[in-house]
Amino acid sequence: MDMKRQINRMKELFNPASVAVIGASDKPDKLGFHVMKSLTRGGYPGRIFPVNPGAQEIMGLTAVPSVSACDGGADLAVVVVPAGRVPGVFRECAASGVKGIVLITAGFKEIDDPGGAALHEEIAAIADEAGIPVIGPNTFGMINLSADLNASFTPEFSLLRKGSISLVSQSGGISHLLGFMAMRMDVGFRMIVGLGNRLNVDFAQMIAFLSDDPGTRVIVLYIEGIDEAGAFMETARRAGGRKPILAYKTGSGQVGDAASRSHTGSLAGSHEIYTASFAQAGIITIDNTETLLDAAKAFSACPLPAGSRVAVLSGQAGPSMAACDVCEAGGLRIVRFTPHTQETINRLLPPLALRTNPVDMGPAWYDSDAIRGIIKTVMDDENVDGILLLMMFASANRDAVAGIADLLKGWEQRKPMISCIVSPPGIWDEAVSDLEASGALVNLPTPERAAQAMVNLWRYRKMHEDPNRLM
Repeated sequence: MDMKRQINRMKELFNPASVAVIGASDKPDKLGFHVMKSLTRGGYPGRIFPVNPGAQEIMGLTAVPSVSACDGGADLAVVVVPAGRVPGVFRECAASGVKGIVLITAGFKEIDDPGGAALHEEIAAIADEAGIPVIGPNTFGMINLSADLNASFTPEFSLLRKGSISLVSQSGGISHLLGFMAMRMDVGFRMIVGLGNRLNVDFAQMIAFLSDDPGTRVIVLYIEGIDEAGAFMETARRAGGRKPILAYKTGSGQVGDAASRSHTGSLAGSHEIYTASFAQAGIITIDNTETLLDAAKAFSACPLPAGSRVAVLSGQAGPSMAACDVCEAGGLRIVRFTPHTQETINRLLPPLALRTNPVDMGPAWYDSDAIRGIIKTVMDDENVDGILLLMMFASANRDAVAGIADLLKGWEQRKPMISCIVSPPGIWDEAVSDLEASGALVNLPTPERAAQAMVNLWRYRKMHEDPNRLM
């Protein structure tokens, strides 16, 4: 299928006016039940057609015997019938003008049976001839939170906060892991797409689609194996300079590589070759899910640093040292302040404190004016490209966050501000959430994670300043 035509059809796939669930059920032991639950409870505003010839009504909606019986037609079909029935369903979808399909059903090229691969090729030919983009097969589904569309078998995805991160994953388990981690960290997502075994929508098509999607600010990929590496790399090169692309590629070990081949139905390939190719394509590689989500959060809310020079401002000395170690290992410089900044800090802090970078603001806990003055002078320092703000709760600094909130909000992250502001539950939580919602900073749970997020912002800036990157 022509890529440009396919991308245009994908806009309708992710923003349908109506959805048919083929294999809908009112029995909790059927996937069709959970897909219906996701759509009906997720707030989807369009029409929903339960397709089941043996039912009159499902979840309060009138059931229809086939997709061709949907009044006015269906834009999107979510298919959860046995694999052997899928070719017939696809032909009916093509004849009925369906614009996109989410094929949750498994039993195609990923199984150890030649019949599965043959069935895969058969339905691919039907979809391609009709110009229908297909997410799957063997997928948990997809979610477009901006459209209140939860076309998956996990209703809880609808609880995610809406944001600007779009995740494309070959693993339903990793998608669920990142989604549930995001709920705990209050990270907002725009889309989550389970590619499954990639009938005709692969990473290349998703990158092309998301790079043109105005609501997506950062593209996140979880990759086990790639079939069409050339198309992937070329699409990533074109898109990577417009929006950050972050990738977590598993399968670096022997066991992981073998598992990837079995899970995805494709070769994982050399991990080293992938890493080098990703760098050439402008993709930031991440090596674990925690750092992947931290980086996505930072890229979705922070400006890029103009350079590698960072300031570390801490309420205690220990966390600043932990952050500095990560910064220096990642190529960031703990910069020397300008004379004006240093003189201001020296005036506001007693000599017993660490007053050069990193700065220990602990001795000024009781003096909110001093804390504000230190942060303000560092914000304005022309030698500083990014700021790490670290503050661990102690009874003496209870009012510290409230004392700097207006300053941080008014500054509006003219340089990236990543914090680790941590307290027992219920003390600073609301104030920190308010700062994040206003765009004043990005908060992460540990100094090391905050520092690594800053490192990844700098990696992207440096990568895309290199004129030899795309050669």
